[in-house]
Amino acid sequence: MPEIKLTDREMRYIALFESLTNTTVMDCVVDDDKNRIIFLIKPGQAGLAVGRNGINVKRLREILNKDIEIIEYAETPEELIKNCFYPANVRTVKITTTADNRKVAVISVSPAEKGLAIGKDGRNVSRARLIAKRYFDIEKVVVI
Repeated sequence: MPEIKLTDREMRYIALFESLTNTTVMDCVVDDDKNRIIFLIKPGQAGLAVGRNGINVKRLREILNKDIEIIEYAETPEELIKNCFYPANVRTVKITTTADNRKVAVISVSPAEKGLAIGKDGRNVSRARLIAKRYFDIEKVVVI
């Protein structure tokens, strides 16, 4: 895991999230451009974090007045990026390097799930890009 410095604001969000959900937060990304907070949680805790019928997410959204997104953390770039696109069924994630030495993640999904994978206004792609850049210095995320 790269050395990630959390701001006081992110630390407060993590403390609130953990106290509400009884889960372990690995990281918190505040995306003010899209008015959302992305929590990366310990693998296997997504159901607990979301809560029955999404109650925890709804409660946090009301308290913070921001969209709440939950992703299970993973050690490898392929798994973490795949988790960013849940619930879309990702076939493959390939990490390649361009001629100018920039890393690109190419995500393959079935044509029927492409819209689900990309998300409204590309929200899921931008979320995957934020996380991939933060952890693995991957600059571009493409869904095919």
